[in-house]
Amino acid sequence: MIDAHCHLEQKDFEKDLPKVLEDARKLGIKAFISCCANPKDLKRALEIAKTEKDVFLTLSFHPIHVAEFPKNEIEKYMEKIKELAKEDEKVVGIGETGLDYFWVKDEKMRELQKEIFVKHLEIAENLDMPVVIHSREAHEDTIKILEEFKPKKLLWHFFGVKYYLEELISKKWFGSFNTLIFRSKTHKKIVKKMPLENFMLETDSPWLGFGKRNDPRAIIKVAEKVAEVKKLPFQEVWQAAGNNAKSLFSLEIDI
Repeated sequence: MIDAHCHLEQKDFEKDLPKVLEDARKLGIKAFISCCANPKDLKRALEIAKTEKDVFLTLSFHPIHVAEFPKNEIEKYMEKIKELAKEDEKVVGIGETGLDYFWVKDEKMRELQKEIFVKHLEIAENLDMPVVIHSREAHEDTIKILEEFKPKKLLWHFFGVKYYLEELISKKWFGSFNTLIFRSKTHKKIVKKMPLENFMLETDSPWLGFGKRNDPRAIIKVAEKVAEVKKLPFQEVWQAAGNNAKSLFSLEIDI
């Protein structure tokens, strides 16, 4: 199994990250795809990936941060992402990137989100790397941009767009699911219908702990719930999700 999307660079893990990772390994988790989506977190993310051989990175500028940095700083950071994606073997994807209209209401900032989203897609396309998608209350515009660019390798993290499921399947893209499956009827319905070939599991930790810190160990519970919803053996879900992540991110590890 692979946690296909987490955020290990967050301060929530400052005190005990080595123990969290070691405990997760003992549970059979083979790799962690940690997403760094803020320039302020980049140094820490690179340190973790350098120290922990089974931690890999995706890099991006998250759409919720558009009002926090001058545009020229964002552009410089995007060039840094491109440079690292070319040179650092621990960087295995671009993202999470996309649109977020839940936190960002200003129309000018939403337009800037679109510009930055397109830039991420261009980097991923030019480097032949997978792109990880974030979309919150912006599905129509997110899909419109994706339909224009047609990325070859895509993971839609936290996938919950029921009406787009068949399209995602037909494009051989992936959707990943997390602890929200315990609360969301929509996510349960999507999980039930999605073939294992398009499937990954994530924790999005440290978030989604529902009152406490979440961490990659929770992926075991997510896999158990998915197996229950799909009426499949746990091991089949566990193996398929891990193999899909290994393939998309081109990881040279044993599952």
